[in-house]
Amino acid sequence: MKIAVIPARGGSKRIPRKNIRPFCGKPIISYSIDAARESGLFDEIIVSTDDEEIAALSRQLGATTPFIRPREIADDFTGTNAVVKHAVTWFLERGSQISHACCIYATAPLIQPRYLREGHDALTRSDATFAFSVTSYAFPIQRALRITSTGRVDAFYPEHRLTRSQDLEPAFHDAGQFYWGTARAFLDDVPVFSPRSIGIVLPRVLVQDIDTLEDWDQAELMFRALRGI
Repeated sequence: MKIAVIPARGGSKRIPRKNIRPFCGKPIISYSIDAARESGLFDEIIVSTDDEEIAALSRQLGATTPFIRPREIADDFTGTNAVVKHAVTWFLERGSQISHACCIYATAPLIQPRYLREGHDALTRSDATFAFSVTSYAFPIQRALRITSTGRVDAFYPEHRLTRSQDLEPAFHDAGQFYWGTARAFLDDVPVFSPRSIGIVLPRVLVQDIDTLEDWDQAELMFRALRGI
C-alpha cells in the first residue's frame, strides 16, 4: 500500500489559515490533493491536520482524514518526518501494510503529477531511502558574497572570484514539494537529506517557496503565467 500524506495544521503564523487560503480561485491545498489523485500512485491520500475545518474541507476535495493529528506533533517545531511517521504507524497498527509514503506539502500549487511519478519510479527502482524534489540555484553558489560589518563585500569562496560561471559545479536546493520514502525509512527516522536520497530535478519555473505574503503573490503570478490565465 502506498499513501500520500499532506501535512496541514491549522496554526500557521506568518500567513493565517495558509493551508486553505484561496489561491487563484481554489483552496491552495486542493492543488496538492489533485496532483496526488491524478498521479494514480496512491491507495489513499491523507490530510494530517489538527484542525476540524481543514479536515472537513479536505474530505470535500477528495482526501481522507482518518485521524486528527495529536497536539504534540502539531506545533511550530514538528518536522515533516514526524508527521509522516505518525500516519504510517497509524495504518500499521490497524493491519495495513505500507510499503511507501509520500509527503506532499499543502502549499505546493505548482506541483505536477509527472514529477510525483518520476520520484516514485526513481525510488522503487533503486536502493535509496528517499526521493524528493530539488531545483537548481539560479546563480553559482561558489560566487556568493557576504556583507561585512563595515558594509563592504567579501567572497564566501575567494578561490572562485575569477572562475567562469560555466566552469562551476551546479548546485541544488530542496524544492519543498514532495518527499517519497520507504515506510521503514520514515519509521526509523532516517534523514531525508543524505547520500541515500535521490534528487528529482524540477525546472525553476515550477518552484516557489511560500512563507510570506510576498511569496504568495509571486506564486500566483507564476501559476497564472504557466496556465496562461
